[in-house]
Amino acid sequence: MRNGPPGQAAPTTVDMRQAAPDLEASTLHGALVDPALESMNFLNEIASRYPDAISFASGRPCEQFFDVALIHDYIDAYCEYLTKERGCTTEQVNRALFQYGRTNGMIGELVARYLEVDEGIIADPDSIVVTVGFQEAMFAVVRALRANERDVLLAMSPSYVGLTGAARLADLPVWPVMSGQDGLDLEDLTAQVHRARQAGLRVRACYVMPDFANPSGISMTVDMRRRLLEVAAAEGILLIEDNPYGTFHSGEHQPTLKALDQDRQVIYLGSFAKVGFPGARVGFAVADQRVADEHGGVSLLADYLGRIKSMITVNTPGITQAVIGGKLLLSGFSLAKANERETAHYLANMRRLLAGLADRFPPGPPFPPGPPGAAVSWNSPTGGFFAVVTLPFAADDELMEYSARTHGVLWTPMSHFYAGTGGSHQARLACSQMTGEQLDEGLDRFAALVADRLSATPQP
Repeated sequence: MRNGPPGQAAPTTVDMRQAAPDLEASTLHGALVDPALESMNFLNEIASRYPDAISFASGRPCEQFFDVALIHDYIDAYCEYLTKERGCTTEQVNRALFQYGRTNGMIGELVARYLEVDEGIIADPDSIVVTVGFQEAMFAVVRALRANERDVLLAMSPSYVGLTGAARLADLPVWPVMSGQDGLDLEDLTAQVHRARQAGLRVRACYVMPDFANPSGISMTVDMRRRLLEVAAAEGILLIEDNPYGTFHSGEHQPTLKALDQDRQVIYLGSFAKVGFPGARVGFAVADQRVADEHGGVSLLADYLGRIKSMITVNTPGITQAVIGGKLLLSGFSLAKANERETAHYLANMRRLLAGLADRFPPGPPFPPGPPGAAVSWNSPTGGFFAVVTLPFAADDELMEYSARTHGVLWTPMSHFYAGTGGSHQARLACSQMTGEQLDEGLDRFAALVADRLSATPQP
């Protein structure tokens, strides 16, 4: 019988290091040994080995507002909606929650109403695919766009590792596009498209996270968003927009690319992990692009994504869709309003993080006294979960493990988010899940690590 808390690996009686191998990694899909797929496993392993360390590594939502009773309220609200607004019988309601369901999802209409209320996105419910979390939506899109070995995907660098990993599993190469303070470098975007064409390749799309990007925290200006749409139209490529953090802003809400999209250039990916809760595992894709087949028929790209989904998860569980559907109904389709407490928490933590960095690393002479150029700097996001600290020494996996072991603080090396050698001296700090006291103590420990590293005693 298995012992231990849920989610903890079951004990094994086999020493894997001593057992004879049954397979060679070289005979498996190449993505399985790709660094992009190893990154999160490495971070989770470090966290499990140092459970008392304060973690700036995980961008999880805060937990103080979780309440099991709400799950029942959400399901009840959704069942009442099915009965009163959709005219469903008790048998049909039971079937919706307990039985296999429509591959593309059963809450597309509710998701469409939410997108219109909170984001100003007008989406046909038939263009929405409800997925098992964001990652399935991402994989379905990159798998659909990868037709042959000529296809490539562009992505703003640094980029979310979930995109890199999904594309790698779909055998779709990802080419990085440089980013700046305002977001994507449009000149480099154009240059990468032309470079690919000169090599006989076809750029299918460019992946972007315009609001409080993971990992950089950068947000695009409205002007940048409009110009990005213009460049994408001129070059004939799609944009894949990822928007998990746009709700958590300080009052200056920017329109999404999809809200500005007039020509179906944008495939919009969303998730209810942050604005709902991760345990529901519900995400979605808005894929309203028209696809012509060889017989002269025209379908939505969403229909093709559904075909991929049908071979992966078959359908998103009816119970979890009911939970999210009920939350949308009870919130009046505004998760921005439903998350006002959470947003206040995230903004307060971000302000505390940035002020804490300023207190511990004041301008002037290097802190602590060290070699020339031994300065610590950081960006200043106005929302979201992440800030990036630039250090005067390498911030690699070895140092991160040393940090956990010796100073009891975790963070994420930014090098995990670059295709090449970028981010070698940067650390991503996530502040979403922490209390104020944990955040202050974590910053004290991080400052001690910096002092330790600059004094070079001891070296990791």
